[in-house]
Amino acid sequence: MNRLIDGLNKKQKEAILYQKGAMLIIAGAGSGKTKVLTNKIAYLLENGVSPYDILAITFTNKAAEEMKERIKNNTSNFTTRALWISTFHSMCNRILRKDIEALGYSTKYNIYDSSDQEALVKKVLKDLNIDDKKFTAKSVLYGISILKNNLIGPKEAFKKASDYFEETVAKIYEAYQKKLKETDSLDFDDLLYLTVKLFKEHEEILDYYQDRFKYIFVDEYQDTNYVQYLLTTMLAEKYQNICVVGDPDQSIYGWRGADMSNILNFEKDYPGAKVIFLEQNYRSTDQILKAANAVIKNNSSRKPKNLWTDNKKGELITCYEAETEGEEAAYLAREIERLTRQGYSYGDIAILYRTNSQSRIIEKSLVRYGINYKLYGGLSFFKRKEIKDILAYLQFLNNPKDQIAFERIINTPKRGIGGTTVNKVLFNAEDKGLGLEESLLQGQEYLNTGTYKKIEGFLKLLDNLKKLTDTGSVTELTEAVIKETGYLKELEVERTEEARDRIANVKELLSETKEFDQQDEEKTLESFLGNIALYSETDDLSNDSKVTLITLHMAKGLEYKVVFISGMEEGIFPHYRSLSNPEEMEEERRLCYVGITRGKEKVYLTRAYIRNQYGITRGNEESRFIGEIPHELKNYPNKEYQLVKSTYIRDTVPSAIEKQGDIGFMLGDKVQHNKFGEGVVVQVEGKGQDTAVSIAFPNAGIKKFMAIYAPIKKISR
Repeated sequence: MNRLIDGLNKKQKEAILYQKGAMLIIAGAGSGKTKVLTNKIAYLLENGVSPYDILAITFTNKAAEEMKERIKNNTSNFTTRALWISTFHSMCNRILRKDIEALGYSTKYNIYDSSDQEALVKKVLKDLNIDDKKFTAKSVLYGISILKNNLIGPKEAFKKASDYFEETVAKIYEAYQKKLKETDSLDFDDLLYLTVKLFKEHEEILDYYQDRFKYIFVDEYQDTNYVQYLLTTMLAEKYQNICVVGDPDQSIYGWRGADMSNILNFEKDYPGAKVIFLEQNYRSTDQILKAANAVIKNNSSRKPKNLWTDNKKGELITCYEAETEGEEAAYLAREIERLTRQGYSYGDIAILYRTNSQSRIIEKSLVRYGINYKLYGGLSFFKRKEIKDILAYLQFLNNPKDQIAFERIINTPKRGIGGTTVNKVLFNAEDKGLGLEESLLQGQEYLNTGTYKKIEGFLKLLDNLKKLTDTGSVTELTEAVIKETGYLKELEVERTEEARDRIANVKELLSETKEFDQQDEEKTLESFLGNIALYSETDDLSNDSKVTLITLHMAKGLEYKVVFISGMEEGIFPHYRSLSNPEEMEEERRLCYVGITRGKEKVYLTRAYIRNQYGITRGNEESRFIGEIPHELKNYPNKEYQLVKSTYIRDTVPSAIEKQGDIGFMLGDKVQHNKFGEGVVVQVEGKGQDTAVSIAFPNAGIKKFMAIYAPIKKISR
């Protein structure tokens, strides 16, 4: 067992050898936390703890697979089925597949992804005669998600509603949840929400899992939200053997409900808990760590620590100041080419940015220079139309109550069954309390002969496919769907490049099904669909030799020899929404800390003096985060030229931060609009009575007004 601690530092060994009771490991970036976590679990197994008694929770499927592989290689006492290593959602899915019938659902439920959820909300909005321009599907789903993650049901949401928007969301939430229940479907948040509900309403089930999981490990604990916190607290209540690993300085998901106080208050929740700080970094150079430490120390909500390394070699942080975003993008491409001549490969390099929209100009520049790149944050494989179409057939075969899947497949490929016919089928089903297939079978009662013949063809197709659901593998069933529906034939007729790409994607889906059929775990159709629904785009981050383009949020957990962070300007990064909110500014600073610590050997911070954003050209101040890095750690290429250009640009492009006459609006002001609600000023143009302001509204986008006439009122700055 010495091999599990040999070569580790004192703090890492201490963390592994502490076996009983609550434990908090504050693990700085690049401090070897995954090695500590996996070796700690392996050490338990080697000391006679049954794999059946252990639960380990991560935040991505990729991290879970990596943990499984490491533990498997470090111990002989390992079985995939007995030792649970998974994400929160996968864990809850596994529990619900076994026990959800206690809540009145079928164990064959389908899991709706974001596009399925949007489709269902749009149906609800239509049923309730609610304007989908005022209440967009995305904004409504965001509101429902926040409610579910705080364990607030529809009835309680009505009671808590403080304005018309919240009342309407509560109304939609109630109808949305009813539709999900009727169709034996869950959304992502239901997986966690219903598991907590199951534990609260059925103590015997909670008791079973408390006894099952005597040792609980949670990675990235700073990113847990309320419902995730409650799940781990409930499961650990009996034995108190819980080890959480995380770093408050890397808490960057507050916008989606993550609550950093969960890790900051761990010692209050578990008095006497052992606390260990892992501060030695094995990833980055000393200069990179000093820069990251200098930035993050400006935050007040944190557990103070100081990353350090034995790697004293390395270069200063390169800060490049371009005149325009186009020049910035060209510099990125030129510098990447220079680095490759020095021996770096494209795969060693990543360009990080605050928002996806920033990638456009960078991509154009990389293409112009002939640099191969891969972009993350676009449309993932499983969200492409052709893949969604095939999966919808599998979803309906698994759960014939799934109305969203039904509406997707009934005329795909086109078989002459239009929207009017579909509405008649749905009305008949709802009116008579029938299943969708039963309603189709009665079609001759309410459809004309020609239309019903098409329905009969569809029913025959379903019957043929059903024969394989219980007897064939997932691959055989998928191949039958592709062949029997004639999906590929319809694409082949198009003879376009897009159609050829879609054909290739459909064929690639069979690679996924074959991998699933070859695994050791459960091979049911609902298990396959569950795996696909819980897939995360970061699970597909490959190591091929291409420059990575990725948002700072998605880059967490990754590392590269060379990292460029572009758009280091006030209003870009930090984002304009944080300019008047201290808590949001601290999260932006943590995001910068995460970005800098992705770099192993070189870090570049780039900016533009003038940037065209949202169709508006404006001058931007340098990001405060660059200013927080000590001068002796920074290198400015062509500094004299940059200073001359800086003076010229500041003289010719008025800063939007300056007050504009007596109207008094400034960049970052929070305002209230009679129709669009609360927003943030992102651009100010003109002076006095000619002042025009551009305001970003969460639910309406960016709107431009003449300040003197607009129904807007400043709230605060």
